[in-house]
Amino acid sequence: MNGAGFDAALAAVAAGRIVVISGDRLRGGDIDLMCAARHVTPEIVNFMATYGRGLICLAVTPERATQLGLTLVNPGTARQTGRPFARSIEAAHGVSTGISAADRAHTVQVAMADGASHADIHSPGHVFPLIAQPGGVLDRAAACEAAIDLARMAGAGDAAVICSIMRDDGEMARIDDIGDLIAAHDLAVADIAALIERLESARV
Repeated sequence: MNGAGFDAALAAVAAGRIVVISGDRLRGGDIDLMCAARHVTPEIVNFMATYGRGLICLAVTPERATQLGLTLVNPGTARQTGRPFARSIEAAHGVSTGISAADRAHTVQVAMADGASHADIHSPGHVFPLIAQPGGVLDRAAACEAAIDLARMAGAGDAAVICSIMRDDGEMARIDDIGDLIAAHDLAVADIAALIERLESARV
């Protein structure tokens, strides 16, 4: 990815738009839709459910997880998938069934509020938190960490909503499979390798 393409993705994240994250090294090239959590709306959740079709997850920092009383479902090494899931959540108030696009957007908004605590969420629910590694994508080159780093770099907070993309046949999509989706919705693409390169350059 060239620098202009990566900058376009950052600008899209800053503007509250959805972007595509590619280059996840831990999931064999799976790709994800991503939006900064502070910008999530029912329309964005519905777009992810319609065009992503995967699990809609909330990527959070360890600090936010602690604030919300969230811990890893499987913190050990036995029978470990490597997916950093916490228990699923729902807003304690303001939702009906919890699974509608509006309800899931509300749950994200409640969880991301400045003073949010464990009292503001219930479990189980229909939003699936992922707890990122403290060092972000430089610690773990996956969509969860990449999404948080992108939000930070874009000045859009430190949490993100992500959803993996499935093809029409139910198999996981690769970037070459979604050219029509990218074109139809003018989606910018942020590749994890380019993100790592940008972060490493900033360290020098």
